[in-house]
Amino acid sequence: MIDIKELRKDPQTMEKRLQTKEPEISLAPILALDEEVRHLKTETEELKAKRNASSKEIGALKKKGDDASALMAEMSAIGDTISKHDHQIAELEEKLHHAIASLPNLPADDIPVSPSPEDNVCIKSWGEKRAFDFPFLNHVELNEKLKLFDFPRAAKLSGSGWPLYMGFGARLEWALLNYMLDTHRKNGFMQVIPPLLVRPETMYGSGQLPKFEKQLFKIHDDDYNLFLIPTAEVALNGLHLDEILEEEALPFKYTAYTPCFRREAGAAGSQERGLIRTHQFNKVEMFCVTTPEESEQIFEQMLTSAEEVLQGLDLHYRSMLLTTGDMSFAASKTVDIETWLPGQNRYYEVSSVSNCTDFQARRSQTRCRKKNEKPRLVHTLNGSGLATSRLMVALLENNQQADGSILVPKVLQRYLGDEITSFKPAALHS
Repeated sequence: MIDIKELRKDPQTMEKRLQTKEPEISLAPILALDEEVRHLKTETEELKAKRNASSKEIGALKKKGDDASALMAEMSAIGDTISKHDHQIAELEEKLHHAIASLPNLPADDIPVSPSPEDNVCIKSWGEKRAFDFPFLNHVELNEKLKLFDFPRAAKLSGSGWPLYMGFGARLEWALLNYMLDTHRKNGFMQVIPPLLVRPETMYGSGQLPKFEKQLFKIHDDDYNLFLIPTAEVALNGLHLDEILEEEALPFKYTAYTPCFRREAGAAGSQERGLIRTHQFNKVEMFCVTTPEESEQIFEQMLTSAEEVLQGLDLHYRSMLLTTGDMSFAASKTVDIETWLPGQNRYYEVSSVSNCTDFQARRSQTRCRKKNEKPRLVHTLNGSGLATSRLMVALLENNQQADGSILVPKVLQRYLGDEITSFKPAALHS
């Protein structure tokens, strides 16, 4: 959330910066609402001061035995006006708060300005695209032989867009998750297992509400008003809601595996069949809470940890600095890590690392302080470390062999049994 004081200082510059993320943004209605609230508050404070003075005057008149009825009637009228104003202020402040909460985070100064993902900047590339000397298959075609996932039965259970991992597919998925958690723990991240259902204020704190409510799954009945998390970032950001942290203890570096739930799935076309885009997917998340001075350094540490996962799997990837128009709502700076999927003939994001500066902290009121100093807002950062659905696709498609087998990366073998260096259809049920 952006500080209203910053919007007042230089509204034209702020509006231009915000429009690089969302071109339709106009600050005029927000500033007009802010002015109305401030004017009404000033008027109300003056009325309250007048009421206090009148109260003293009435007391003096009564003490002298003089008639105070006219002044008492005037004070009663003032009291009615104050009550009316207080009600108006509460309504206007809620409206203003909602309007400011709908503004995205400001992009950092070094972000390429463009509305198009086509202008994202490649800042790193590792490895090479796999060259095949045989007709390769995409992961959906591979699965017809390998039987790692059962999409028809998943649809029978829940409808389209939901995954169902079976047999060796489930084991391979679990191996990936354990490998990633071990990597991040080694790099100084504390593992957390958070709830999968959270309160609206937790969703608000991370920036999911109010803007993205239609993309979320929720439970709302007489007993519960909860949301299924679209990412563990939501829960991890909520860990320190309304807390003042000791600055000397920072940074806090967390990692968590959770299923993630999002409505934005099921895009049409053969290129997005199978695991590419689903309502539910598994993800290992990294989340950090730190001081403003350290946030860029932490950002680089998170990128390094995510890249280490892919390098261990020997998967070619590129790192893309996102343009202003391609960044997420809460991000000030984002680098996407994309792997090459041969079956889709394109790169797909498997990790997105973002510095959200103090945007989420202001919404969650998460602050830090040194001894005897005034509290200040922390910076929060999040990053996929990584999402497994597209990673699984990359693993299968890039490691397929001419005989139909799939090579298992060495880093995963200890989670599956050291003797499993590859697998093929006939071996999966032995």
